[in-house]
Amino acid sequence: MRSLPALLPCLLMALAAAPPAAQAEGPRRVVSLNLCTDQLALALLDRDRIASLSPLATDRLSYLREKASGLPRNAGRGETILLTGADLVLAGPFEAGARRDLLRRQGFEVMVVGLWTRLDEGRAHVRAFAKRLGIEARGEALLAAIDGALERSRGIAPPRSVLVLQRRGYTPGDTTILDELLRHMGLAPITVAMGVPHGGTVALERLVANPPDYILTGSGHRGVVDQGTAFLAHPALARVVPPERRLVLADDLTICGGPSTPAAIDALAAEIRAKVR
Repeated sequence: MRSLPALLPCLLMALAAAPPAAQAEGPRRVVSLNLCTDQLALALLDRDRIASLSPLATDRLSYLREKASGLPRNAGRGETILLTGADLVLAGPFEAGARRDLLRRQGFEVMVVGLWTRLDEGRAHVRAFAKRLGIEARGEALLAAIDGALERSRGIAPPRSVLVLQRRGYTPGDTTILDELLRHMGLAPITVAMGVPHGGTVALERLVANPPDYILTGSGHRGVVDQGTAFLAHPALARVVPPERRLVLADDLTICGGPSTPAAIDALAAEIRAKVR
């Protein structure tokens, strides 16, 4: 019997020469290589259209990890996709370019879905995804849920300063939608004043000397487990921004924009209503 490595070139040629029959009616076997594209596939596609998901689909950071249970996973490697008969591969912008090129050379359509750095950008990503999959109504329903959450939370906070702060003093600035959401709710992010409008590390000394009224952190930062989380628990920082002035959002709500965004907006609004004075 010939080994799989010996058969692989022939198999690749066959896959490339035989476009999926379902292509004419839209992708029917969709593969996701990325945690964030996992979320879109799980939220908007019927399960029988999902050929496989990334290894992180059931991770604690996956907002829809329970829905991912029972679906195949692909080990996150391009070569594992070659045997699936997929007619659309979903990837994030930071997937290895060589992997995407390999799949395209073998006749697979690869759709790169960008990260959400602004809400309008995220809307465009959802609409492009939904249009390609022929599920425009489902895409619009997700966007309507986001708009509803935005409307419920508009201007709810008094004018207070805030900083999104992660392990080791990193703040993402405007590279995520969090600053935009905070401004939408009435708070004033201070990333520009801290000199990191597009993200970066804030020195503890600078933060203590000019602290924000509030800090927004993730749920994974509640305790000290390493040097990174020790920054957030430093006594000097705790003195100027004590626990009652720390807003907390579950990490699986914020790591990806999209299906988790309505829940993230509602959860952030609840934190603000409970703690911001």
